[in-house]
This record gives sequence, structure tokens and C-alpha cells, in this order.
Amino acid sequence: MLKHSRWDLPLTLLGALVFVLLATAFIAKPYSIPSGSMENTLQVGDRVLVNRMVYHVRPIERGDVVVFDGTDSFVAQDAVPSRDPVTGLLTTIGQSFGIIAPDGTDFVKRVVGIAGDHVQCCNEQGQLLVNGIALSEPYLYPGDAPSGFAFNAIVPEGKLWVMGDHRSQSADSRAHLADPGGGMVEESKVIGRVMAVVWPPSRWGSVTIPEAYAKVAQ
Repeated sequence: MLKHSRWDLPLTLLGALVFVLLATAFIAKPYSIPSGSMENTLQVGDRVLVNRMVYHVRPIERGDVVVFDGTDSFVAQDAVPSRDPVTGLLTTIGQSFGIIAPDGTDFVKRVVGIAGDHVQCCNEQGQLLVNGIALSEPYLYPGDAPSGFAFNAIVPEGKLWVMGDHRSQSADSRAHLADPGGGMVEESKVIGRVMAVVWPPSRWGSVTIPEAYAKVAQ
């Protein structure tokens, strides 16, 4: 008869925890959607799976829905809360399992412009223009205009122009035009790409890049 050590179960659970933490740190991580800024593509309470490896394989593309750290772009550095080591560890574990909401510095938006792009609003038909090409945006929240006000921006090297799909409820790059970063998000602050909604079951499905972005030339 096999004998079991009293340490078997604790060590197994510890090994599983370490595996989950490593997987969420380097491969994929669940996130809970905290706001309606990406409706109806993503709804409040959706659990999404964020691919953290994809941008080691390919560059960030227009149309990608990304999670990023908004420190120094959407949130001032001095507004970031500090945590003691114990609270920080517990928060990291809870976020790794998707049971604790993301940090207030984490945002989810759609990439509309990449480095070198000219993004502006709007043409006579009320559409966004990226490098002079009008975007068809079927993912916009019903009744929303592409933007409630005009803007004109050129995306610098290493930066991104991002917008929510629920434009009337999204504090995105447009809302930060007057900030030091000009509303742009650093590519290095992107955590990963939202690949799919995994919960609730009624919302299961992949998050794909709209075909309209294939027409945009740089």
C-alpha cells in the first residue's frame, strides 16, 4: 500500500498555484471587465482571456482589443495606489484567477492607430479616418457616433491611439489629448490582446479584428 506524506496535498496545491501564477504572468491571464466603455463587444462583468504571448510573435495591429497599463498616459504616476507586500501578493493571486478586478491603472480599449498613423474625426459622413481611409465600425455601441467631437492626431513611434467601442461612455485617447502624452499609449505598456470572452457561457466567443482595418494603409 502506498503511503502518503502529510505534505503531499500542500505541496500539490503550492505547485498548482505557482503554475497558475507563471502562466498568467507570461502566457494568458483572465480579466474581469469593470466598465461599459467597450460595450457591446465586451460587457460589464465579462471574464476575458488575455493573450500575453501574442505580441512576442507579431506586432500590435489596428483593430486589436488590448489590455494596457495606463500609468503615465491615462493615469498620473502619483495617483497609483501603493500596496504592502502581503496585500500585493494576495491581489496578484486573486487577479490571476480572475476573481479580483484589475487594477485601476489597467484599461481595455481597441487599437485604432499605430505608430505613424494619422487619425482624425470626421469626414462628411461622420466616419473616422485613418491615413485618409474612412472606417466602417459595426462594433460601435448602437446609437453612438464614431466621436462626439473632432480631433486630429499623428501617432508617434512606439505609441498607440486607442478608443472604446462605446464611444459616448469611453474616456480614451480623445479624453487625454491635452495631457503630456497627447492621449497616446506606449506599446511597451500593453499587457496583451483580448482573445475571447470565457464567462458567462452565454457570451462565449472570440474577439476578432474587424475587416475594415485591412483597408488602412500606412
